[in-house]
Amino acid sequence: MNSKPNILFFLPDQHRPDWLGTNPLLPLRTPHLNRLAEQGIRFRRAYTPSPLCAPARACLAAGLSYETCRVPSNHANFPLVLPTHYRHLQDAGYHVCGVGKFDLHKETLNWNLDGSRLLSDWGFTEGIDSEGKLDGSSSYRKAGCPRGPYLAFLHSHSLAELYVREHEQRHAWRDAYITALPEEAYGDNWVAENGLHFLQNFPRGQPWYLVVNFPGPHNPMDVTPRMANAWQTVPFPPPFENSQPTYSADDHQRNRRHYAAMIENIDRHVGRFLALVRQRGEEKNTLIVYASDHGEMLGDHNHWGKHTWYEPSVGIPLIIAGPSITPNRVSDALVCLQDLAATFLDYADAQPLPNADALSLRPLLEGRQTNHRPFALSGLLSWRMVTDGRFKLVVEKGYPDRLFDLLNDPWEHRNLAAERPGEVARLKANLPVVPEHKV
Repeated sequence: MNSKPNILFFLPDQHRPDWLGTNPLLPLRTPHLNRLAEQGIRFRRAYTPSPLCAPARACLAAGLSYETCRVPSNHANFPLVLPTHYRHLQDAGYHVCGVGKFDLHKETLNWNLDGSRLLSDWGFTEGIDSEGKLDGSSSYRKAGCPRGPYLAFLHSHSLAELYVREHEQRHAWRDAYITALPEEAYGDNWVAENGLHFLQNFPRGQPWYLVVNFPGPHNPMDVTPRMANAWQTVPFPPPFENSQPTYSADDHQRNRRHYAAMIENIDRHVGRFLALVRQRGEEKNTLIVYASDHGEMLGDHNHWGKHTWYEPSVGIPLIIAGPSITPNRVSDALVCLQDLAATFLDYADAQPLPNADALSLRPLLEGRQTNHRPFALSGLLSWRMVTDGRFKLVVEKGYPDRLFDLLNDPWEHRNLAAERPGEVARLKANLPVVPEHKV
């Protein structure tokens, strides 16, 4: 057995923090993630550094905050001059592999047909960097041919045009529909099969790192007939304060059922990866992490997707289990996605990232401390957010300050900024950048 732990990291795209089977208020089915939470620790106050794919994943790669990662939006590629935790793991002797949607060169929309573009530059030993859902269809439509491995796979099976056509019509179905793709061609299933193939063939006697970047449950909420049938009669609570006339109650139910179906399908694949780890005899020496790059609003406050500062957008699920981690705990410590970079390097006994903002979670995981950060930060272009776990301040260009009491107002319905100027000043003092705002 390796003296250094293996690292198995599941990173789906756009999984909001409260949509797990551990939430008794929602009829969700995530048995493998529930079991993982029982074996380790689940964080209830985990945040993304930025609720957008490219900035969030850049911060994770380099262990940096949004202010310092130099990827302000999806229109910027990850600077190759920045060191990554992938490279540092490889330098520490790890076999480093990744599959799925990396989103580190989002502006380019060219992955090479085998998904190899820039993998070695980032520090990967092997892997397949593939298209996200909408990037795949838009790049195929613009070029008239595949620009990445997933669309190349669909194209080789005469399914690419069908996939692109479904995406063009997605808004007619309120962004949720049943795909005509066969099960083996569905995006998350294709990523899982590639990841399992890599894991099966990892060399023995060498520690490994595998990140599985599922494209779901990102919109469009496309599901296979099998996935849809399992949820067709399950009722969900409606979005919080949604007054959009273009969405009916049936639309909301369909969107939420499809979102739940995508999460359940990802959970199924998590179980398959964990079973393979057991088959390899590595269960007791593998750190297992489940997180997401950001959340999904699902119609709450009339918002869809991410981009915004509301908790369903900036919050992320985070479950960690593995050797020396105290089991069956729920933590309210403030943690950030980029902290995983420092955590992985800590467990790997690797060199830390220079100038990183990330803080290793290892003392929390092993029960040596209960607190982590005094504040969690997130931001995107014109707004910044800071929270101490109780109060949350949002400063946005062109808007008055917003202050929310997350304990007594978890849906962020009442702005307390005018009533609590002291809290506003205290939290604002911990924002590295304060956008222009109205008084």
